[in-house]
Amino acid sequence: MNLPNMLEAKKRSKNKVNYEYFNLDYSDKFKDKKYYIRTYGCQMNVHDSEEIKALLERIGFSETNTMEESDLVILNTCAVRENAHDKVFGFLGRCKHLKKEKKDLIICLCGCMAQEESVVNEVLNKHKYIDIVFGTHNINELPNMLLEKIDKLNINVKSIEGDVIEVGNLYKRDSKTSAWVNIMYGCDKFCTYCIVPYTRGKQRSRKSIDIINEVKYLKENGYKEITLLGQNVNAYGKDIENEINFSELLESVAKIGIERIRFVTSHPWDFTDEMIDIIAKYDNTMPYIHLPLQSGSDRILKLMGRRYTTEEYIKLYNKIKEKINNVAVTTDIIVGFPNETEEDFESTLNVVNTCKYDGAFTFIYSPRIGTPAASMEDKISLKEKEERLQRLNEIVNKYSLENNQKLIGSIQKVLLTDISEKDSKKLCGYTENMKLVNVECDKNLIGTIQNVEIIDAKSFSLDGIIE
Repeated sequence: MNLPNMLEAKKRSKNKVNYEYFNLDYSDKFKDKKYYIRTYGCQMNVHDSEEIKALLERIGFSETNTMEESDLVILNTCAVRENAHDKVFGFLGRCKHLKKEKKDLIICLCGCMAQEESVVNEVLNKHKYIDIVFGTHNINELPNMLLEKIDKLNINVKSIEGDVIEVGNLYKRDSKTSAWVNIMYGCDKFCTYCIVPYTRGKQRSRKSIDIINEVKYLKENGYKEITLLGQNVNAYGKDIENEINFSELLESVAKIGIERIRFVTSHPWDFTDEMIDIIAKYDNTMPYIHLPLQSGSDRILKLMGRRYTTEEYIKLYNKIKEKINNVAVTTDIIVGFPNETEEDFESTLNVVNTCKYDGAFTFIYSPRIGTPAASMEDKISLKEKEERLQRLNEIVNKYSLENNQKLIGSIQKVLLTDISEKDSKKLCGYTENMKLVNVECDKNLIGTIQNVEIIDAKSFSLDGIIE
């Protein structure tokens, strides 16, 4: 059975979960070929790359960490931030140089940038050496695209949104300890600054039985931690008739017994009391919530299309802190949204001073072509935006340090995941409430949960010793 027919059969029977890989037999075409993949952007992009790697290795490719050794270069791109765009264009310069040296090198552009028609046209006009373009909805077509390319059918593929194909466990996961589990794709919120609904499409939830079976599979294969993944996880199930909601899904997953469960990212509009109760009830649902604020000004929140007020947000924040023991809360904040006044910005600082977040991802607003906010008049200078960002970061970092210092002397359960980037003699891992800890210990402890005494604290990490 060829790949298109296999995918069609899989689509017709996608309620029957099968965790075997597709029986792809292209190894004679791609034997001894190597691929190099560069990933930009969010956790969803990282997980997409895990799927791409699995597909490539099932048809004969092997991964290389050296671009110069590769026969295939894939850029999995992000469209959310201007900085990510710039990095991709910078990296394409390296690709062009390598293509001159290796005429048979295949270069693919995929991900969210590949869903933006204007961006794709710009890229292909400037970088005509790119061989294949595919988006976020047709990753499974990559093997056929590669066959078409090497058989001299030099085409570029631009995906359109379609049904979700249930691919089971078709991933080459980067970790043997922690795993991403997609529960949905796309988003229906259409915040005025956000390109995601245009690049990843409307919300499409996976069936809960498929998600539950995937988590069972991961538990049986020794994974300690899973993260339920979606652009707006707590809206899960709203697009499927007679499907359970997110709090019910979270409880079903918790009952499987995997040791740690996390989820990202939540929208305050969809965060229910039932969700809070489930997190508080089950010890294996981790006490960590990422709750994007975006702005502390009601005027700006309305312009952003966020559907809540600061009063409603703080009320929700207080419920989370009151009901979930030892919970850590982080957030996203955009500085310099079109015509944000000093008063608007001060309102944001007031919310930060009220919530005293454990951490925050802070950004200067960058317009995304095609979004409503991109056409809004903006008279704020870049210098003023940069000064506001600096002031915000100083306050965020102060509270992050204070919250971390409270943990000195405590014993924390840390899942050790890798060798520390700061010190090769140490391992790093995360506490239950998502604090990064560096621990001097044996490398054989990677993949285990250890009791760690916290001995020092910085704004962005902790130091500890095995108890």
